Amino acid sequence: MPYFDTASAAPLHPVAREALLAALDEGWADPMRLYREGRRARLLLDAARETAAEAVGCRPDELVFTPSGTVALHSALAGVTAGRRRTGRHVVVSAVEHSAVLHAAEAYDATTVGVDRTGRLSPADLAAALRPDTALACVQSANHEVGTLQPVGEVAELCRAAGVPLLVDAAQSLAWGPVAEGWSVLAGSAHKWGGPPGVGLLAVRKGTRFAPVHPADERESGRSPGFPNLPAVVAAAASLRAVRAQAAQEAARLSALVDLIRTRVPLLVPDTEVVGHPTERLPHLVTFSCLYVDGEALLGALDREGFSVSSGSSCTSSTLTPSHVLKAMGVLSEGNIRVSLPPGTSRADVERFLGVLPSVVAEVRAHLGAPADAATAAGPAPEPAGESAGLVVDSLGKRCPIPVIELAKVIDRVPVGGTVTVLSDDEAAALDIPAWCEMRAQDYLGPRPAPRGTAYVVRRRT
Repeated sequence: MPYFDTASAAPLHPVAREALLAALDEGWADPMRLYREGRRARLLLDAARETAAEAVGCRPDELVFTPSGTVALHSALAGVTAGRRRTGRHVVVSAVEHSAVLHAAEAYDATTVGVDRTGRLSPADLAAALRPDTALACVQSANHEVGTLQPVGEVAELCRAAGVPLLVDAAQSLAWGPVAEGWSVLAGSAHKWGGPPGVGLLAVRKGTRFAPVHPADERESGRSPGFPNLPAVVAAAASLRAVRAQAAQEAARLSALVDLIRTRVPLLVPDTEVVGHPTERLPHLVTFSCLYVDGEALLGALDREGFSVSSGSSCTSSTLTPSHVLKAMGVLSEGNIRVSLPPGTSRADVERFLGVLPSVVAEVRAHLGAPADAATAAGPAPEPAGESAGLVVDSLGKRCPIPVIELAKVIDRVPVGGTVTVLSDDEAAALDIPAWCEMRAQDYLGPRPAPRGTAYVVRRRT
């Protein structure tokens, strides 16, 4: 059964398994103790730290291990802002950062910098957001949902010139290589590269003011309290070294498979949008969204066909809100699928995925009552009319993708220049109706106030 969701968690690497089992026998003691078992554990911990530091591109004494990548990010943000409290409590984040960063930033005076439609940050926009009281800027090296690489090197240079430390969330990219120079603080998570879950790493460059906010602890330079899970730490470091050894070869191979998906999916499935940057991206990850498709139903149907994938659709979230990443990019959120290939994925697995995808999407669309031929649903245009000749579609209380499906079904009832107003209280409609208009060459006139929900006005162009 192909597992295509390594962006969430990569399968345990064979080297990690071997290292974990060996460390369970040799690394169970407290590495702070001076007796034989403690000294042996300390040697294992020091070796793991040196291995991880080499992969990150920092000194061993700049790196500590944490209980998770989320803890590393929270500790980084809290530690740097506490260390620079005399500067101020202003932080700058990109709109597509991991939720761990965005939630932590809510405790501060935060400025959010937008991204373009590919999910890429403009270094100039981030530089413009920096202020004299900025304590920290946060930029991920690569996006976890769409794979877009961020210009970390350019951002780092601008932050250095402004005297602002830069935190880089490198969880998604560390398996493929070190982050561009110039960062001040870096965080990663072992389960993203084939290490065991429950291990994060935090690197703080010398000269970066950092004040841990938790009670004093003598372990891990005081930056991560508590007894380290030494066997898991050893396995994490060993697996990082192992995946890096094959990174160049696997990146080239998987990137070719991702290119195949990016090229073939729009041809095989009508009304599909591939999102993320086409070239500045992770080698193993591709994301696309399908009109008239319920994301949860699509995930379930693909699972029954033997494919494990992920989604940023609001239908797959307990909050019923669209992915903040897709929202920031302004792209279609319904029917969203993220494919992230593990090392060793074969072309045959990808071909089989491409073989079942069209029928799975068609099945979900038919179940939801989508237009039978989405690409030609609008039909021939009646005579032109003014905007006053409008039609109202009441989709209140209906979730994605029903509002867009109902819009598609009635757009041919109005003449060119006529309007359709869709009433919806689903937050995803604010993304998906404009995206539908762009994909179907119709004019989106914007939202309007309504007694309930929001009125989205569309004018027929063709």
